Amino acid sequence: MTGTPGTVLITGTTSGVGLNATKALVNLGWKVITANRSPQRAAGAADSLGIPKDRLHHVLMDLGDLDNVRAAVAQLSDPIDALVCNAAVYKPKLKQPERSPQGYEISMATNHFGHFLLVQLLLDRLKASSHPSKRVVILGTVTANSKELGGKIPIPAPADLGDLSGFEAGFQAPIAMASGKAFKPGKAYKDSKLCNMITTQELHRRLHQETGLTFSSLYPGCVADTPLFRNTPKAFQTIFPWFQKNITGGYVSQALAGERVAQVVADPDFAESGVHWSWGNRQKKDGRQFSQELSDKATDPETARRVWELSMKLVGA
Repeated sequence: MTGTPGTVLITGTTSGVGLNATKALVNLGWKVITANRSPQRAAGAADSLGIPKDRLHHVLMDLGDLDNVRAAVAQLSDPIDALVCNAAVYKPKLKQPERSPQGYEISMATNHFGHFLLVQLLLDRLKASSHPSKRVVILGTVTANSKELGGKIPIPAPADLGDLSGFEAGFQAPIAMASGKAFKPGKAYKDSKLCNMITTQELHRRLHQETGLTFSSLYPGCVADTPLFRNTPKAFQTIFPWFQKNITGGYVSQALAGERVAQVVADPDFAESGVHWSWGNRQKKDGRQFSQELSDKATDPETARRVWELSMKLVGA
């Protein structure tokens, strides 16, 4: 991997893929701004991997609180060449929706709205960068892409934003789903990740040609033991990694997933905009990335236009 080092902001680096992407990018010479609810935890996690402190800048940012996102960005003085939207919450055991300070269901608030606002707030800095490969990279998931087997699993239901009537109505209680239908916590996560991939496609359509920014999403493989699953049943946390390692062959370590994120940020081979990069569900020795086809739900221009416009309204951008 080659490329010119720069400064990247990564959300969600206290563990898992984000932490390992931080290490991989620092190893490539990049400076990393970490954005987390606990900068202290982020610093401790980085120390545990031996990441040099002088290559890091830890900032407080709670993506579930739009006011906090604004305050965090306002305090940033660093130039930024790339942005990685990695942080996510997944709370499949909730019986009732948890709400953000703005009153939005927490999965959509954190995973989509917080990152959507963050991108809007950082666009001018990213456009001003002279870096040869200034990029916005958004983490997607196989479970929100119905072109892949993992996206067709009806437990609790496939990702589907419906007619976006939940967004249209303001997405306040009692509404907790983009479609306006009954709350399903696992599906709320999938829907938020579908919004992430839709956002990437719409950013590319609206801004790539004008700005020269590269907008891409990726699925680094199945990181079955990531702390993202800490709120799942204990049996799932044991069985799922075993199943991915021994049955599907889809398992990817947190370290390898982090290296793949770093590739999409830093490697000239990933300079194409509007691509959803994937290493697929079947990991092979020396397997290479490919451009994964996304579902119609993720690529339909009219749906993307409405998601964009409604999201702009809901985040107050």
